[in-house]
Amino acid sequence: MSRAATPSPNEVLKATPSLRREIDCCYTARMRRGLLALRILSFLIISCAVLSCGSRVARLMPWGGGTPKVALVLTGGVARGFAHVGVIRVLERQKIPIDIIVGADTGSLIGAIYADRKSASELERIALALEEGDIFDYNFINPTQGFARGERLEDFLVKRLTARDIERLRMPFAAVATDLATGASVALTSGSLARAVRASTAIPGIFAPVAHEGKLLTDGSVLDNVPIGAARKLGADVVIAVDLTDGMPAAQAKNTFETLLQSLFLATRQSSALELRQADVVIRPKLGSAGLMDFTRKKELVALGMAATEEALPAIRNKIGIK
Repeated sequence: MSRAATPSPNEVLKATPSLRREIDCCYTARMRRGLLALRILSFLIISCAVLSCGSRVARLMPWGGGTPKVALVLTGGVARGFAHVGVIRVLERQKIPIDIIVGADTGSLIGAIYADRKSASELERIALALEEGDIFDYNFINPTQGFARGERLEDFLVKRLTARDIERLRMPFAAVATDLATGASVALTSGSLARAVRASTAIPGIFAPVAHEGKLLTDGSVLDNVPIGAARKLGADVVIAVDLTDGMPAAQAKNTFETLLQSLFLATRQSSALELRQADVVIRPKLGSAGLMDFTRKKELVALGMAATEEALPAIRNKIGIK
């Protein structure tokens, strides 16, 4: 008996077209699975690279790699506050952004003027025109709540600022005051601008407390001379704080007012040291013995503020990521 001839592969495929279709389907499915696996692998590799890069950016820039919001926090110091003018002058000249401004006591006064005009030259013009008599309107007839009312400072601001309300300023702003009823620090971010500054600068024992928005308010530096928390609440990523507690103001104590001011300075200097640790950069003008009530050294104080800011520029640029 002769053995049957073995059919060739082509003959088998021709004889069974369904088998060919099955082979094609298997091959196509296998190719698709391979391509899908390759795509998944590529996706995982790219994702890991992006996440790794993103984590490094996040470590360097907590705000996520975009442009940070920079807040300038201005502390109290009465006449020493003219140094704030020099700080702002250099920041503006060096194109360091100021997106938010927050102040306590004199810092709220300087901050309000700049937030209204957003011009260092205008700020300097208005601030240097300010004299002791524009702030301290003494009232010796009925000094039951304070020896000064503060109305003159409020009037000074109403006449010179374009914005009546804080909401109409050119940038987010807060004047920090102290609530006498609750003992809490209050960040005033709406309502009358001049009244908010008056409340923030109402030095206890010298100025009468200010009734504002249902609260009885006094000087913000009593509880929060470096209001960094208020700046963070307004959205600050980077906080630049100005410390006016260098040296020891000349303590002449010729009258009750100077004694009260010097005592308040000593108290706030202790609390400010702790608060300043929360700032990203601190500018410290070397004020030495500059007096709290010495309005004769305004231009010198502006120059000292400028010098301190020039020194701090490398740290500021490094923190906000600009050259």
